[in-house]
Amino acid sequence: MTFTIELERETDGRWLAEVPALPGTMCYGADRNEAMAKVQALALRVIAERLEHREAPAELLNVTFEAA
Repeated sequence: MTFTIELERETDGRWLAEVPALPGTMCYGADRNEAMAKVQALALRVIAERLEHREAPAELLNVTFEAA
């Protein structure tokens, strides 16, 4: 599974990162790398919760992130 991270720089200088395929995964960071790290961690928590609640296939997953 490959998830795309969309990045955008706000007018105040902060970076906004989002994984569109996983609703609710949006994070701000002081710089691009911080925003990417935060959104990847959040995305992994969302995936883990879906697995726990059987909302996702229980097969082994290979997760990859790429910046858009």
